[in-house]
Amino acid sequence: MDLEARSLQPGVKATLLAKLREYKADLNKLKKEFKRIASPDAHDELLESGMADVHSVSAEQRDRLSMSVERLNQSSDRLKESRRTVLETEELGISILEDLHQQRQTLLHAHNKLYDVDSAIDKSKKVLTTMSRRITKNKWIAGSVIVALVLAIILILCYKISHR
Repeated sequence: MDLEARSLQPGVKATLLAKLREYKADLNKLKKEFKRIASPDAHDELLESGMADVHSVSAEQRDRLSMSVERLNQSSDRLKESRRTVLETEELGISILEDLHQQRQTLLHAHNKLYDVDSAIDKSKKVLTTMSRRITKNKWIAGSVIVALVLAIILILCYKISHR
């Protein structure tokens, strides 16, 4: 690449050579870094620096853990309170259902009584109708008997008057 960049025109040549130098410097830095990390000493150094972070991370984790435990305890308390509320609501619902059952039984009993009363009213209505017909029939019979007797008296009187 170096040879190709030198054979180009002077305006382009200067920029390409500068970039080429940058790339070579970056490559050399990366090679040195790789050798340093790949060496056994670097491995121990990484572990030691990691252990120092473990203590600070451990304290942070303990703080987070205690906050999580506190949140968990608060959630447990809320769940217990919710459960208590649900149980109270369930008891109230059961009480309401029992009251409604009693009211239903009362309404059914009243309905049956009303049905019985309605049947009795129907029977009494039939009896009264029958009595009314009999009264009317008896009036006609009594009127007929009276008319027959009056006619009989008139006939007897007419017979006696004419035979005298």
